[in-house]
Amino acid sequence: MPWWAWLVLGFVLLASELASPSGFYLLFAGIAAIIVGLLGLGELSGPLWAQWLLFTLISVLGVTLLRSRLARGFNRADAMVDDSLVGQIVTLTDRIEAGGVGQGEHRGSVWTVQNLGSQVLEAGARCTVDEVNGVTLGVRAPPAG
Repeated sequence: MPWWAWLVLGFVLLASELASPSGFYLLFAGIAAIIVGLLGLGELSGPLWAQWLLFTLISVLGVTLLRSRLARGFNRADAMVDDSLVGQIVTLTDRIEAGGVGQGEHRGSVWTVQNLGSQVLEAGARCTVDEVNGVTLGVRAPPAG
């Protein structure tokens, strides 16, 4: 395969990684394709079977050795964001029954909000975030007073 085809394949795989939640698998395949393309550009490519073998080895080694570390780093960042939202104030955009789900606004972004309390929360109410479950904020009415 010509060197430029490997580079095109590599950049297509990297773009696909950015556009989809593939879990970093396409990232390593894209990097491997770019490496094989750069080797071909330097006339170090070898026969087609060797190119595919090198592509496969680099992809598998990258996924095996580096993917879990990379994923852990991103999950750690998500945990820090979750912790930072607890205690923040959310303004409800919907009326939410006790235990129900609606929407609320925090810093200009609309969030899915679950009422953790036993009372109905009216639209416009300012509530405190008690917990974060993925992209859903668990809220309660602030204490009276």
